[in-house]
Amino acid sequence: MTFAVHGLAVARGIAIGRAVLVASSRVDVAHYFIKPEQVEAEIDRVRRGRNAVVEELQRLQADMPADAPHELAALLDVHLMLLQDDALTGGVKHWITERLYNAEWALTTQLEIVARQFDEMEDDYLRERKADLEQVVERVLRHMKGVASPVAPPAASPRRKTQQDLLLDDTVDVPLVLVAHDLSPADMLAFKQSVFAGFVTDVGGKTSHTAIVARSMDIPAVVAARAASQLVRQDDWVIIDGDAGVVIVDPSPIILAEYGFRQRQTELERERLSRLRHTPAVTIDGQRVELLANIEQPTDAEGAVRAGAVGVGLFRSEFLFMGREGRLPDEEEQYRAYRDAIEGMQGLPVTIRTIDVGADKPLDKGHKDSHLNPALGLRAIRWSLADPVMFRTQLRAVLRAAAHGKVNLLFPMLAHRHEIEQTLAQVQLARAELDARGQAYGAVRLGAMIEVPAAALMVRTFLQYFDYLSIGTNDLIQYTLAIDRADEAVAHLYDPLHPAVLRLVADVIAEGAAQGKSVSVCGETAGDVSMTRLLLGLGLRSFSMHPAQILAVKQEVLRADTRKLAPWAQRVLAGEVPASPAPGL
Repeated sequence: MTFAVHGLAVARGIAIGRAVLVASSRVDVAHYFIKPEQVEAEIDRVRRGRNAVVEELQRLQADMPADAPHELAALLDVHLMLLQDDALTGGVKHWITERLYNAEWALTTQLEIVARQFDEMEDDYLRERKADLEQVVERVLRHMKGVASPVAPPAASPRRKTQQDLLLDDTVDVPLVLVAHDLSPADMLAFKQSVFAGFVTDVGGKTSHTAIVARSMDIPAVVAARAASQLVRQDDWVIIDGDAGVVIVDPSPIILAEYGFRQRQTELERERLSRLRHTPAVTIDGQRVELLANIEQPTDAEGAVRAGAVGVGLFRSEFLFMGREGRLPDEEEQYRAYRDAIEGMQGLPVTIRTIDVGADKPLDKGHKDSHLNPALGLRAIRWSLADPVMFRTQLRAVLRAAAHGKVNLLFPMLAHRHEIEQTLAQVQLARAELDARGQAYGAVRLGAMIEVPAAALMVRTFLQYFDYLSIGTNDLIQYTLAIDRADEAVAHLYDPLHPAVLRLVADVIAEGAAQGKSVSVCGETAGDVSMTRLLLGLGLRSFSMHPAQILAVKQEVLRADTRKLAPWAQRVLAGEVPASPAPGL
């Protein structure tokens, strides 16, 4: 009987195949007290289990195929950092030594404590790293119990059948779709060489590792599908609609044929898009548009170039600081990372955003529990200005890396004139410190993120101080509409087309044009093809997005005529309910 499961669309496209279920793999944990003379032996059990997982993940990295997504390597690094983090290992030792808990009990107790800290994080990406922590602990528990890995990828099929084959011949040689409660990066790497055409998970969000890797692999995926792993049976026919966020189970022949046709159309469209890689992004009326890439790691630069990006519009430097519990990367480590990204872009410009975290994050042990509302607390530039030594360490690293190529420096969440002045003063101090050392550094363009409504309303003031602006639509929408994106009770109110949001975006773009300074959009809106023509009509000429989205946005740009879009966009701004663009615009 046909039924549908609704979730969150995180990677576009259609996947059709037989379901391979990965059952929940939680390990049963015994709880008992040990004798004092057993303490060292229990600590050693945990140490051996952790070391075994570290070796396992390092082997996966060493054997990683050349075409594996860079995001996957980065997430495996995160798992290795979590495994070796003092917050986890030190806490486990405490529970064994002080409370005489057995090793498994101590490990799960410390997991609960650290997991609560992740729950309190405001940043979507960092909050969802709790799942990574749970997965590495589970792997350690399995090694301690001598339990085999919960899943093993099926052998690769010699070829994938076409949808015509599927409709006419129901054989075992068909695409497979993976259905699981959740998937670890190590699982994703193991499945990379298999025949999986798509992924469905019960949990996750747009920034969960499953979503990140699925987008990087360009594989349809739906997450947060609730009880999908319980409702879907092994070997069921499943359709994953990555555009609508719907999973259709046991589809009728008519539905299967319809989605088969849509899938073939999607495949043809991707082939057509690939031909645009080296085509300049210029509108019908001759307006040149910058299509830039968002990256998290230096190794992502290669993928950005391959996707046809003309530069990096956002290097999220906080990724370098993640999961280190106070052991922040020093100047040399940061310098090498920024230099590698710059060299990887082969002479194209790189925009590096200074660390965007808050006191509620694991980076600052002293203030984890002191903020009732982290979203409005000591985060982003406020956090950097509160720790000028750390801030100048990052600034010096960026300035030094700028000697190797074109670099733009971007500051997040500025809202006050005095914050701007303090930030620029820190840049000057960083330059002076490098001068005092006699160390070479390069010129950088300075820019500000517009992600707080106050900043959008003060755009003229901001443009007096900065060379360019970048609109972070994710936070701008959140703060303008007072919506917590992570709160499912109000997530439906998160609307990039809300008139108030559009007017703020339009005002920033217009003022930047009036003063001859560039304005880009680097939030999710930039990679949303349904928003491309509206943003072009509002005057935007610089978009920064995940590399996988660039070609689809480029196609919209090539088909657009801004002379027609501009008056329509102004009508949209004047209305209370935004309308879709008329055909032909």
